[in-house]
Amino acid sequence: MHQPARWGLGAAGVGIAVIVGLELTSLDETTPFRRTISEHGLGPGGWIFGLAVGLLAAGSAAIGVSLARKRLAGAVGTVALMAWSVGLLLTASFQKHDWAVGPSTSGSIHRVGSFVAFLSLPLAALVIARPWRRRERSRPATVAFGLGVCSALWVAGIGAAVLIGADHGLPWYRVVPLGLVERGLAVTEVAALLALGVWAAGRLADAEPVRAVSRAVERR
Repeated sequence: MHQPARWGLGAAGVGIAVIVGLELTSLDETTPFRRTISEHGLGPGGWIFGLAVGLLAAGSAAIGVSLARKRLAGAVGTVALMAWSVGLLLTASFQKHDWAVGPSTSGSIHRVGSFVAFLSLPLAALVIARPWRRRERSRPATVAFGLGVCSALWVAGIGAAVLIGADHGLPWYRVVPLGLVERGLAVTEVAALLALGVWAAGRLADAEPVRAVSRAVERR
């Protein structure tokens, strides 16, 4: 298994597990249909959420390094995946708006980071795992591409909500259940990331027998 991919999957897995734990422990306090995931970052325990997202960002970057080193990701795909990681780091480092207090610079940066991350991951998955780029078929790559398509559809749905809200004089997050849509998009994108990580990790194992045969032929 390629070392960066292994580290990336491990870090991302720990971050995801912590976020899921925060979700489960706050079910009696928040409404997931309307409240966003980032609200876990508000309050004295917000550093836990920030750490979890930071781990996910670091794991994503390691997966990107592995994909690039194995030549599974070109320049566009690598940049898109790194943009997802940077966006996550911004959301981890800066708290969202606490609307009980009002807008803030930190909240604005957090929003930009979320926007960059949610747009970049579908692009990365579609570009890196596109099936017509490879002769051989890989199940993790196919899964990643399919999840990339689903992620793009989520983003398109949000875009449609923005247009509908503009026509009716409503903010887009009033048109759809914001918390539910965000969670659906997040789950789909994280699943696509993990599929890319599994692909990068397994690719080395697939290549080892070929390398062994090549070395044996060269020795002869």
